[in-house]
Amino acid sequence: MRWSDGFIAVDWGSTNRRGYLVDGSGKCAGEFEDGEGMLSVPPGGFPAAVAQIREKLGDKPLLLAGMVGSNRGWVEAPYIPCPASLDQLIEKLVRPSDREAIVPGIADSSGERADVMRGEEVQLFGGIAAGLLDPDSLVCHPGTHNKWVTLRRGRIEHFRTVMTGELFSVLKDHSILADLLRGKVALGDAFSAGVRLGLSSQDLPAELFSVRARVLLGKAREEDAASFTSGLLIGTDVRIGLSYPTSAQVTVIGRPELTQLYAAAIRDANRPVCEVDGERCFIAGAAAIAEKLS
Repeated sequence: MRWSDGFIAVDWGSTNRRGYLVDGSGKCAGEFEDGEGMLSVPPGGFPAAVAQIREKLGDKPLLLAGMVGSNRGWVEAPYIPCPASLDQLIEKLVRPSDREAIVPGIADSSGERADVMRGEEVQLFGGIAAGLLDPDSLVCHPGTHNKWVTLRRGRIEHFRTVMTGELFSVLKDHSILADLLRGKVALGDAFSAGVRLGLSSQDLPAELFSVRARVLLGKAREEDAASFTSGLLIGTDVRIGLSYPTSAQVTVIGRPELTQLYAAAIRDANRPVCEVDGERCFIAGAAAIAEKLS
């Protein structure tokens, strides 16, 4: 069974997984998404979980990226250091068998730095391979843990993670703001006001408490609280990301419902920005890796 005849690429995170059947031309011929993330797999259960993927998409070779390669996953694929290239990533693939390959993560640990990624690297290299990302650019990759990535000559030079998505989730489920954050986050005046405050203020913990006080004192509408708080967190995130001393093109890569929020915030910071679909980049990255496999 040859990789060049088609394969399955899986982005396997902690709580979710997405699988794509990629044909011999590198195009997606089928896909699925479910909640069977790495944390849901019982001890010794990965062989069955892998078999389930083939039941869904066919008896094909498997390229696995994300938390499945962590020290809590199926087989550990150790981190490779920055600066990292696609060729280095391919060289360090872990092969449980000739029918599976696990993509390693990338670590940025120069000096006092300590940061890691798993899964985003496939999208980044795929975006470059597909001509969707400038090989010399600043990339914002929103998600539960947003990544700000500096690309230089097609390599991942360094990156920084901001826990914006997880922080919003924690506030929504476990904080004094929980009852105010049930509404839908949407672009608009409330979101932009939060972004502007996040871009300018150094006092995020205090500004978060003021979300409730603003509503109680009639200075803000309850139905705007979720959008304002999201804007506040994303504005703070963007302030951190744009602190890199670079004037490179900023590209936001990921799912449209997230990229549009970050792109709007980056424009509010007076930086030009473009959006790229993360799923398309992941498939392109998986195809670029599989092309080197036999």
